[in-house]
Amino acid sequence: MLTVDDLRVLAGDGRIDTVICAFADCYGRLMGKRLDASFFLEAPAAGTHACDYLFTVDMEMEPVDGYAFTNWAAGYGDVHLVPQLDSLRVCSWLDRTALVLCDAHGHDHQPVPVAPRSILQGQLDRAAEVGYHAMAASELEYFLYRDGFVDAARSGYRDLTPAGWYIEDYHLLQAARTEDVNGAFRRHLAASGIPVESTKGEWGRGQHEINIRYCDVATMADRHVVLKHACKEIADALGVAVTFMAKPDTAEAGSSSHLHLSLWRGDVNVFGVDPAVGGGDGDHLFRHFLGGWMAHAADLMVCYAPTVNSYKRYQAQSWAPTALAWSPDNRTTGFRIVGEGPAKRIECRIPGADVNPYLAYAAALASGLDGIEQGTEPPPAFEGDAYSSTDLPTVPRTLAEAVARFESSAFARRAFGDDVVDHYAHFFRTEVHAYDAAVTDWERTRYFERI
Repeated sequence: MLTVDDLRVLAGDGRIDTVICAFADCYGRLMGKRLDASFFLEAPAAGTHACDYLFTVDMEMEPVDGYAFTNWAAGYGDVHLVPQLDSLRVCSWLDRTALVLCDAHGHDHQPVPVAPRSILQGQLDRAAEVGYHAMAASELEYFLYRDGFVDAARSGYRDLTPAGWYIEDYHLLQAARTEDVNGAFRRHLAASGIPVESTKGEWGRGQHEINIRYCDVATMADRHVVLKHACKEIADALGVAVTFMAKPDTAEAGSSSHLHLSLWRGDVNVFGVDPAVGGGDGDHLFRHFLGGWMAHAADLMVCYAPTVNSYKRYQAQSWAPTALAWSPDNRTTGFRIVGEGPAKRIECRIPGADVNPYLAYAAALASGLDGIEQGTEPPPAFEGDAYSSTDLPTVPRTLAEAVARFESSAFARRAFGDDVVDHYAHFFRTEVHAYDAAVTDWERTRYFERI
């Protein structure tokens, strides 16, 4: 990480000449501007401006009608991108470039309520009010292809060459064949302020996982979005392609983003405190946080599974959970309890790699804190194969179902406010409508000749 003084030194001798001011849009994509470093350093806290339509566009960057936040009638004005200088870092994979993440502020000089980073900050503030902070880690999976992004696009993303040709979960020989790419990911991320723990082969052909060091939730969400952006740019420079789609291939496993979360008071993980040895209320805080997280998971599913494709991942025996159950160290349940003592944490296995981490962590915190406030008890721990159980509640099976639950959820409106719920219900429903209107390869193959 860099201080502003560090940046002045690097800019002074020509090692940095560009500063990217970036923010996450509703999909979790990084948007922003490249500033000349000398211009940025004239007033580092001043930031820059961007069009507010960036919080209302679809995947193709088309403005979408129907938002209260901004629209054609309002003229699509500006938001102020306010640099968060503690996020300033070198982008080692780019030439002479640094990056700083920004909060989006409106004309009232307040955070834009519908900005993902603002939504997460609201839940962090709520936790702080009752004396807690949260630590977290994202595990991200992705598929790697030997085709470059340009060639992949020209082929319609069909018939791509995966970087591996057999299942390579933990397989060191096959993983060695991708060290030109995965090694570059690790080295560049570590050199750019994102401490890496490991990479490994995953269950799909050409599928891999990268784990980064745990930290406070806000920093982890920032690391998460920078990691995805960096991996795409590094892959592009190497002439290969990487995707964080939740389910890029019918025949392969989906890609997850397991979220690890623990609640802390000062320097103590309250989930790991044992009341039997004088730890006080740790056990019931853990239970009630877990109970709240589970109780509201279905209502907030759009925060964990934000695209139509997300729901293709939830298949039996696929390593993606289909049931809202919990268990110690059981990979068939949606919530898995791992670690002991100070390392005890809840692993939520529901999100896919397409998740917007700001929304996912905000949903987790809102749910867990409500569980503590309401004294919500989780169901009994599940034993066995959760896929085979017919008694467990399941995750919503489509984005349309998840949007309907989110929009009608009294808890979601209480936790995030009507403006946020209405904005994101419209955002996700736009994605559903785009899918419903599209004619797919599956339809042509199935119906063209034989109907």
